[in-house]
Amino acid sequence: MRPLSSLRPVHVVGVGLHPYQRPSSTPYTALGVHAIRAALRDAEIAWSEVESAYTGTASTAMALSRLMYRHLGSTGIPMVQVENASASGSSALRQAAFEVAAGLSDVSIAVGVDKPLTFSLPQAAAGVHDLVGSRAAAVTHFALLADRYLHETGTTPEHLAAVAVKNHRNGALNPYAQRRTPCSIEEVLEPPRISGVLTRLQCTPVGEGAAAVVVASDDAIERLGIDRARAVTICSSASRSEQVYDGENFDVALTRATVAQALYEAGVEPGELDVVELHDAFTIEELLYVEAMGLCEPGGAAEAVAAGRFDIGGQVAVSASGGLLSMGHPIGPTGIGQICEITTQLRGEGGARQHPRARTGLAHMVGVGAVCVVHVLRRAG
Repeated sequence: MRPLSSLRPVHVVGVGLHPYQRPSSTPYTALGVHAIRAALRDAEIAWSEVESAYTGTASTAMALSRLMYRHLGSTGIPMVQVENASASGSSALRQAAFEVAAGLSDVSIAVGVDKPLTFSLPQAAAGVHDLVGSRAAAVTHFALLADRYLHETGTTPEHLAAVAVKNHRNGALNPYAQRRTPCSIEEVLEPPRISGVLTRLQCTPVGEGAAAVVVASDDAIERLGIDRARAVTICSSASRSEQVYDGENFDVALTRATVAQALYEAGVEPGELDVVELHDAFTIEELLYVEAMGLCEPGGAAEAVAAGRFDIGGQVAVSASGGLLSMGHPIGPTGIGQICEITTQLRGEGGARQHPRARTGLAHMVGVGAVCVVHVLRRAG
């Protein structure tokens, strides 16, 4: 498959969010339309200028796109729903970006929206039955990985808790985050444990919300009078699925391969990254993934967190939004919300959570299956 970088440039020109929140009576249409209108205002374009729409959703309902987009006007544009587990929003953005990069359209929108109404996995429909339903609960899977990591590296539960402290500190500065209360290591470690060493504040909340990103070509930027100074270029988009690995955890191996591909296609080294939004549904994931990305040496992630290397203002800001641990994980919107945060950071519009001199960012999502989607973005200049 041709890389995104071999096609014409595509840019993020508008971002919008509905705050992530606990499940409520708010219709998904209201969540989505709120985010879409915010993205259109940010880009300073009308809905009539959008030529296609991709909706990332995983837990709400089939055929939800039309009911949502009709509130903006019936323009007849093609619309597609994308389901790819936690990477649904990331995959929707990838489709919109490739459509614009390929010259099929000049302006496309990727929207993530979800309410936690229905969750199902394919094993039963596939006729696969065993004593544990072919899987362990996600929290147990990562609790086992945490136990292994602590045993092999000498990392302590306090090191894991420090990840949650950092990300909740960032999320407290984010008006769109579901959890907006900073916490101490002692508070993170308070019982009950959900599984293994993982406590409640070390696990992402799954609520509801929406996020939207408008992507456009150079031609559209000129024709529509979009502010080029606020456009952020999508340098690469990599998507891979699980392979057979020799004893290594598939989440880590898949992340390593997908990030390496995205960085290579963007012509970026790990050390050039200024902001990273990653799939930290559980604290152990941040430690595993920053090592797989090459942001620190193997086994050194816990010490890097303790030293402040992944703080806002440190070597690289990891989960400046608060990450899944604080921002929340409404599934469909999560990957697109990461792009909103990185775009905001690269524009220098992050306010109290702004990482200084941010120029290059990476967004990473994994999903059950397993799949991984990674984007690299860079601002001009």
